[in-house]
Amino acid sequence: MGWSRAAGLAGFALALLAAGHCAAAEAQPWPSHPIRFVVAAPPGSSLDVMARAIGEGLRERLGQAVLVDNRPAAGGTIAADAVAKSVPDGYTWLLGFNGPLAFAPYLYAKLPYDPLRDLTPVVLTAVQPNVLVVSRTLPVRNVAELIAYARAHPGKLNYASVGNGSSSHLTMELLKSTAGIDLLHVPYNGAPSAVLAVAAGDPQMLFAVPIVVKPQIDAGKLVAIAVSTAKRFSKMADVPTLAESGFPDFESLAWNGIMLPAGTPPAIVERLNHEVNAVLGSPALRARLVAADLEPAGGSVAAFASWIRSEGAKWAPVIRRTGATVD
Repeated sequence: MGWSRAAGLAGFALALLAAGHCAAAEAQPWPSHPIRFVVAAPPGSSLDVMARAIGEGLRERLGQAVLVDNRPAAGGTIAADAVAKSVPDGYTWLLGFNGPLAFAPYLYAKLPYDPLRDLTPVVLTAVQPNVLVVSRTLPVRNVAELIAYARAHPGKLNYASVGNGSSSHLTMELLKSTAGIDLLHVPYNGAPSAVLAVAAGDPQMLFAVPIVVKPQIDAGKLVAIAVSTAKRFSKMADVPTLAESGFPDFESLAWNGIMLPAGTPPAIVERLNHEVNAVLGSPALRARLVAADLEPAGGSVAAFASWIRSEGAKWAPVIRRTGATVD
């Protein structure tokens, strides 16, 4: 047998061996090793609370550790891009929110990923109101007083957000546009730092989810003057809606959900959807999330994909009208 033929046969044998290894890997039941859960928010945020609660429930159901990896930079887009570019084998998940999943395509001139092309929706996990809070040092105690004060001091007030392109950011931009007031945006890298800054008095106001502002409200450092939902939030029933405060039809929800890299096998996507729905439906977890002011959601893969598209369609004209940009 000549050398070239022997080499060819050897190469063929190696190719068969490699194919066998791939087939064996594909045949392994999913999941067979720990999972990385990338969270587009810092430790201590409501998103982090959600991720860890879901991860604990899924560890029992899947038989594997779910390791939380917090990546809060750039309004969640760093986390989303990292997952979009990861191997689509079901072992890297994203817990994202409005910003990187629905708003980013309209805020960034050069977004390195497309949410619905490069990521696969799995399930909507929770929705929350945004609470408008002001520093105790600001001499306003309701929305009408805030608007009057801002108009009397144009360009003198700052507002914090939990990050560029977040619901926190765009909800205030919508209020600015609707009320005709001039405020300077000061973005922070997540809710904890933004809330502490406003509690200290500069910036003077913020839209953020209940769990991160309530401790400072209870401590007397922040004053809640409105919520962004269509109806009052049951756990802060004394706080009026923005619609009640002179801005009819004003509504803005903070929401989050799980995504996988595009190309993940459909069987894994459906299995994860099923398992997360089961976890969200457990009484113990629901009680834990409700205690953290999170309203568990759930639903099908298709429903979450439709939700992301509808949120993008709703906010794209708002972003264009307000001129909000990130880069």
